[in-house]
Amino acid sequence: MELRILVVVVCVLSLARAGLWQYTHPLLKLLLLPQRTRCKFFSLTETPEDYTIILDEEGFKELPASEFLQAVESAWLVLNVSSNGSASAGIQPIGVTKIAKSVIGPLAQHSVSVLMLSTYQTDFILVREKDLPVVIHTLANEFEIYQEVNGEPVPAKCDDATNGFVRPKQAVSANVHPFQSPPNRFCILSVAPETLPAIATILLDVLFYSHSAAKESASLDGGSGGGAESFAFFAFSLIEGYISIVMDAETKEKFPSDLLLTSSSGELWRMVRIGGQPLGFDECGIVAQIAEPLADADISAYYISTFNFDHALVPEEGIDHVTEVLQKRQESRR
Repeated sequence: MELRILVVVVCVLSLARAGLWQYTHPLLKLLLLPQRTRCKFFSLTETPEDYTIILDEEGFKELPASEFLQAVESAWLVLNVSSNGSASAGIQPIGVTKIAKSVIGPLAQHSVSVLMLSTYQTDFILVREKDLPVVIHTLANEFEIYQEVNGEPVPAKCDDATNGFVRPKQAVSANVHPFQSPPNRFCILSVAPETLPAIATILLDVLFYSHSAAKESASLDGGSGGGAESFAFFAFSLIEGYISIVMDAETKEKFPSDLLLTSSSGELWRMVRIGGQPLGFDECGIVAQIAEPLADADISAYYISTFNFDHALVPEEGIDHVTEVLQKRQESRR
């Protein structure tokens, strides 16, 4: 398998709901007119707390500074694991659970904090730019690692990247975070870029103008397992020309079905939301504490990190087993 280090450097931002009106125009430009911004990596995820925006430097230039926009100080690099060296619209994601043992776990053991962004097409791992030498050294035995240089993949040199220094391996001591499973049923799908104008009006309404009671007042308590109420979650990404959308089944009914690309099974997904309080960005092993037990149980999952919390999407029919597996893992770690 290959590990691709994208040439792009991305920023991770939180946009307060109260400031959405101020950013509607630049966000619409990034959503619908990416060719005018030269932005190659753009992700917008709505949660009850805020909007998480992950985008490259060209996209960041489109967003004016304000009191409503908060940025993580670190710059992040984007990694992509593939079996054929490229992410394409014709393959489904490898999945966070498939790389739990080979990528997520080893990086946690070497004190590398990661963010995850699963899309319809592939899975992206975000690491701090300063951690890249440790990432390369940690994963070099498992993967062929390439960096993009002028659009071409060039083998990453482990020794040059680390200058002889390797961070010592440390035991993982991540906090045990509570989780919730809201009753929403989610769809993971795509649309062809050329059909985006046909759904633009609906997309704008869903993201910017539909202020239901759930969006305005939804919140999750800090318990573990079930019992949570439905809440607002909508994820849109446009990365390297490919579109990915995560939305609940009710929202999907607003879109013309003939323009939505889904898996042949039309599978529905349930969410496990990780964190009772905002997770921050410094703790290592948060993704691993979810991905590893799911991998051991052979349960596939998409994973989307946001500014405050993490979200794993698992097949609907397996949600009870998932919550049981994670509950047992939590109890064993206490």
